Amino acid sequence: MTTSAARTARTSVATATRRTAADRMTALGRAELTLLLRSKASLVTAVILPSTMAFAMRGTVEELDLGGTGLSVATVMLPAALAMALLFSVYTYLVGVYVVRREGLVLKRLRSGEVRDWEILVGSALPAFLLAVVQSLLLAVGMTAFLDADAPAAPHLAVLGLLGGVAMLVAGAALTAAFTRTSESAQMTFLPFLLVTMAGSGVFAPREVMPDTMADVAAWLPFSPVMDLLRGGWTDDLAAVDQLRAVILALAWTGLAVFAVRRRFRWGPRS
Repeated sequence: MTTSAARTARTSVATATRRTAADRMTALGRAELTLLLRSKASLVTAVILPSTMAFAMRGTVEELDLGGTGLSVATVMLPAALAMALLFSVYTYLVGVYVVRREGLVLKRLRSGEVRDWEILVGSALPAFLLAVVQSLLLAVGMTAFLDADAPAAPHLAVLGLLGGVAMLVAGAALTAAFTRTSESAQMTFLPFLLVTMAGSGVFAPREVMPDTMADVAAWLPFSPVMDLLRGGWTDDLAAVDQLRAVILALAWTGLAVFAVRRRFRWGPRS
């Protein structure tokens, strides 16, 4: 076999392998999407709750003292709406999915086949990713009209924030599921991260209105770089060095979560 033929054969094999992995994850995602559409409780949590909260927070934001921060009601609410879409459509939803599938022995049976561990987790998260993207687009358009706001000044930053947020929250959901014993407790174990994120990472109130010491500490929370990128998408006031810091910090937290998942995730029932 000539060198070029060998190279072509290796390329074909690699392409087939990638396609097979994609097919497996797509099949898992399609199955999870079917289950999501059948579950009214999951749809309410993942779709209706973040949308309702996003529009209902206007009164709270209008009471904030935004003078001197360079922010407006729109540039606070729009990124917050996308953040809530990510938190509820991805994080809280996936914690329940991973725990329920684990306790029902679904994950264990999947591992006995040809599906790799990471394919199981990523494939199960595909409907959440799709839902988060669609909901974020709808919320961005709807709230722009609702607030009579301008379009994003730096949309690439908003896209980076969305993608980084999804990756972080998928890993975070798997890590939270590792410490969740039952499907019933899955409704509570996500609350600590959710509440700390909403209070400290600038979802409900930007860090610019916090005391300096608190804001400096909160800037290192896992979801804070995601909020910086999302908000920078509308304000376009994030310097290049701050953009780089936000991306690196988000990747670092995501990598730490992935490492912890590899060490602690349980594929069999804990109860």
